[in-house]
Amino acid sequence: MRYIYTVFLLISSLLAWGQRTNQAYWSYIDKYKDWAIEQMNQYHIPASITLAQGLLESNAGRSRLATQANNHFGIKVGGSWTGPYIVQSDDAPNDRFRKYKSARDSYIDHSKFLQGKRYEGLFRLSITDYKGWARGLKTAGYATNPAYADALIRVIEMYDLNQFDTGKYRSPKKVVSTATVESTDDFFARHIIYRRNKIDFIIVEVGDDMATISKKTGISLRKLYKYNDLPRDYAPTAGDLIYLQKKRKCASREFRKNPIHIVEVNQSLFDIAQLYGIRLESLCKLNKWDEPHAVQVGEILRIR
Repeated sequence: MRYIYTVFLLISSLLAWGQRTNQAYWSYIDKYKDWAIEQMNQYHIPASITLAQGLLESNAGRSRLATQANNHFGIKVGGSWTGPYIVQSDDAPNDRFRKYKSARDSYIDHSKFLQGKRYEGLFRLSITDYKGWARGLKTAGYATNPAYADALIRVIEMYDLNQFDTGKYRSPKKVVSTATVESTDDFFARHIIYRRNKIDFIIVEVGDDMATISKKTGISLRKLYKYNDLPRDYAPTAGDLIYLQKKRKCASREFRKNPIHIVEVNQSLFDIAQLYGIRLESLCKLNKWDEPHAVQVGEILRIR
């Protein structure tokens, strides 16, 4: 019996469309990275693997199992589970999935689940061998989708998740424009510096404003607004991406084989430019527009 709820359609679409970067994924990573690292330190499971599985299985925390049962890894009742459960059709109608008091409990249970005999061979691999872990999970039967290992590897590489396996995050001193910022500053304790399209960025948290980001990074307000195609009265909200360097003229080379984006619900042209690290003006030129305009759900845009 398979205990894991595999989101087949999600994984298939991720692979088919080149694993499109989206803000929900970055927000999920920023929110749960510490728990993934905690589980890695305790159970020797790469944090990158835990995060990638959480992202895929829970659709970045937005699936029904995640929102109603705090179940981020689709683990079914099975085994010796005597706790509460939620019913959802999967391999069979009305399959039962574990329900947790908190998302953290789901992370802990996921680690314990992988302690089973089926996965014991994985623990002979290096903590930094995320490719070996991804392929090993598929071989051991974690998921039935033949593309599962490739999906995990793709997510890890696109979102730079393997940085959490070593604990060597990008230093703010390599990014900010002044030498006075200390890596122990509370701002950088709360903000990881991520990288997209060879450009550094942070994820806005509650309480952040542009003036604070400017002060802490040493990047002038004028440049921050310009780098991010923002008006001077812009007030960031939690989950926004703020680039610390000038964006590029097109999406990164990983999209060269499939250089398009399909507009999603409630997604603006600005949102798309931010997601791929492309200048708004350049995105317009790629699509042969003279100026930015409203886009429609399902519309296909060139990003490279």
